[in-house]
Amino acid sequence: MTALLLLPSGLLSAIALSIVVVIVALVAWALQLIQAATDRQEFSLMLAGCMVCSAAVGLATVMVITFTSPARLDAQGLALLQAQSAQWSDPIDQLSQPL
Repeated sequence: MTALLLLPSGLLSAIALSIVVVIVALVAWALQLIQAATDRQEFSLMLAGCMVCSAAVGLATVMVITFTSPARLDAQGLALLQAQSAQWSDPIDQLSQPL
């Protein structure tokens, strides 16, 4: 979990985009199953389409929770704060160093 928190935003955007493509593909497949179910009047295909659609909704929910969790936002803020504090030098260290 902590590895995901500190990934660069560009890589996270690529992961999120690929998950969105998978979700769209799942919904398209579910719609094809439901269309085939109405054409053939088969309940099993209708059930399969609903199951695939619910899997897509579940994947979308997990993606939203993962990428917008408070822990991720806190980790990004902490990493940014550490990067900024590393650039600043301590005034007490500057006074103790000889000129």
